[in-house]
Amino acid sequence: MSIQLGDVAPDFKASTTQGDISFHDWIGDGWAVLFSHPKDFTPVCTTELGEVARLKEDFLSRNAKVIGLSVDDLKSHQAWEGDIKDATGQNVNFPMIADPDRVVAELYGMIHPNASTTMTVRSVFVIDPSKRIRLSITYPASTGRNFEEILRTLDSLQLTDQYLVSTPVNWQEGDDVIVAPALSDEEATNRFPKGFKTIKPYLRMTPQPNR
Repeated sequence: MSIQLGDVAPDFKASTTQGDISFHDWIGDGWAVLFSHPKDFTPVCTTELGEVARLKEDFLSRNAKVIGLSVDDLKSHQAWEGDIKDATGQNVNFPMIADPDRVVAELYGMIHPNASTTMTVRSVFVIDPSKRIRLSITYPASTGRNFEEILRTLDSLQLTDQYLVSTPVNWQEGDDVIVAPALSDEEATNRFPKGFKTIKPYLRMTPQPNR
């Protein structure tokens, strides 16, 4: 199944390391980050889970929950948590979905047969409060993810949902943003009292409006 931006995230019921969930109910009225791992007890995954645990409060400060998945079972996930603590110093403080029958993996297109017929790729899905997919990234099994980048995209998505702006290359929280081309200069002046700089008629920069 191919999941595209703007699609409603498929709902499912699953067992996790923190109890059984119905995914849409678990998300509630906030944001969610669903990410998959190829297999338990693997080196790259171990470092990633420790990092997500370290950043959990940063996600929560953005009204976002995090949840992981691999195609191993619940007993394996629970045993792996001890290794993650030993290796990274972090307790796994978020749920991990057990998906031994690959039901969720198939729903979200996490199995790429030309890469592996049995393991999930490193997929990331950012889901908004309306349960729609707003971001998807796929990494190969050998490449660890940068979860600071996932936080950056959350900041961008939440900012651009609130204001008629977009974020430029390498944008970080607090940097100038791009005024929506659909706004006239007069409308932009009214919306952005800090003013804007016209670089090209279609490229106008303004200070981040919520700072």
